[in-house]
Amino acid sequence: MSRAGLDKNPREVAEMFDGVAKGYDRTNSVMTLGFDRRWREWSRRVLDARPGEKVLDLAAGTAVSTVEYAESGAWCVAADFSVGMLASGAHRRVPKVAADALRLPFQDNSFDAVTVSFGIRNFNDTVVALREMARVVKPGGRMVICEVSTPVWKPFRFVYMRYLLKLLPLIARFVSSNPVAYSYLAESMATWPDQRALGELISQAGWEDVAWFNLTGGMVALHRATKPKTGAAESGPPEPTA
Repeated sequence: MSRAGLDKNPREVAEMFDGVAKGYDRTNSVMTLGFDRRWREWSRRVLDARPGEKVLDLAAGTAVSTVEYAESGAWCVAADFSVGMLASGAHRRVPKVAADALRLPFQDNSFDAVTVSFGIRNFNDTVVALREMARVVKPGGRMVICEVSTPVWKPFRFVYMRYLLKLLPLIARFVSSNPVAYSYLAESMATWPDQRALGELISQAGWEDVAWFNLTGGMVALHRATKPKTGAAESGPPEPTA
């Protein structure tokens, strides 16, 4: 059994996800009370993949979201640096690539859109990853990030931070193949930037038209942004949509 530290050493993170790959999708559904399906549906709607487009699903895990994006008629590739996770999704008929988010094995301007769901907080350097995503997306292309965030209602935020996150490792003992990994996942959720702070990192990385809206009371947030058509984006604080 293995878990990563909050320094997010890439080798340790990859090994940790290899360890949770068995039964990962089932564990997610149990631990989120089925909300994972609803969050994926919102991500699909906001991404709005279209026939003929090329979409990069980064930190795709077992490619469950990649398959859903591909239903639009777009060509979608699942990329993840955990070979174990990709292997667990081998039955899903979409292209899969083992890839490091900080050094993507794709040419400049290769994709119409890029998306990452519940993976960006595991990257060793968030801004470098965001810039790398911008590199492989065409000018005018779009990015959608679905990630845990900070509940906006103070009483719920208190319960979430004080109690719910601490329950995750306990629940994982009954449903996960690597329960110790969920101690890291809970810690990474508690220390992850809030909605505005992540939006500012996205803007800092060169994306423009940055906006977000909250799901499930802000426990999860969707951020979207566009790669400038020409030149670099002007950095500045983004505005929320909700």
